[in-house]
Amino acid sequence: MIRKFALLATTAALLVACGGAQEENAAAKAKAAADSAAALLEKAAEDAKAAAAAVDTATSAVVDSAAKALETATDAAKDAANTAVDEAKKAAGH
Repeated sequence: MIRKFALLATTAALLVACGGAQEENAAAKAKAAADSAAALLEKAAEDAKAAAAAVDTATSAVVDSAAKALETATDAAKDAANTAVDEAKKAAGH
């Protein structure tokens, strides 16, 4: 995605630089295009950082949820095993 923005900015800068009749005007347009491309790249980097933070948050939530589910399942299995042992002891007369 960033490469596409860079390619677009480079192409725009070349078109601006080659399309003007006056050198000063072309240089000003090229600088404006370069500044615009830099702003687009900064925005893309900020968006990528935000997306990475969102993925990190979502991953943490999934891990926490899985850990809680495992803990609950372990506790349920432990309780069921203890109940089965108690029932077996009752049946054996202990």
